[in-house]
Amino acid sequence: MLTIYGVYRSRASRVYWMAEELGLEFQSVPVLQARRLADPLAPEAPLNTHSPDFIAVNPMAQIPSIRDGDLVMHESLAINLYLARRHGGPLSGQTVEEDGLLTMWTVWAAAEVEPQTVKIVLTYDNELENSDGGQETIAVACRSLRRPLAVLESHLAGRQWIVGDRFTVADLNLAEVLRYAQSEEALFDAHPNVKAWIERCQSRPAYRAMQATRGREPIEI
Repeated sequence: MLTIYGVYRSRASRVYWMAEELGLEFQSVPVLQARRLADPLAPEAPLNTHSPDFIAVNPMAQIPSIRDGDLVMHESLAINLYLARRHGGPLSGQTVEEDGLLTMWTVWAAAEVEPQTVKIVLTYDNELENSDGGQETIAVACRSLRRPLAVLESHLAGRQWIVGDRFTVADLNLAEVLRYAQSEEALFDAHPNVKAWIERCQSRPAYRAMQATRGREPIEI
């Protein structure tokens, strides 16, 4: 059985969404981010990214990780590419060319988009969005996202999905990376193709199931 290490309020959300899309049976092992705890190494601390038991799974001390049989993997976007290929179906590449495009768009999301969207979401997570520094961080990140979003806007002209004529792992991975910036409504209003596409992605039952579970997780520890 697939084991997913992580909590839904983390990058593990994209792996949980993928598992829901594929209809996989899985075991969830909640692993909190150490930064959310006053003393992550205290004897009574819940399992977290600094716990020795988790470090034995992922020495990088980051979530998510998975165990699938004898395979242990880290890095959420790579995990999703693996799960798509492992289980096949419409979310995976149907040709070598499609496989290449799924990988290309996923790497693009990680390299060109996520560094900026993470700055935005962390500003809100740290409740700094109304501070001068926080507003400047968000403004700079939004400016840096204009070119990537313009590229995606052009790519989606006349298309419903990123690769082929169906929802794939590329859509899921990129939608989750961009979700971190959805607080900035003007950014998406300026890119209507992107806005309509991410709404299609987030209307899927598997996404809603993931978000319902995420919503039940406590925000404060």
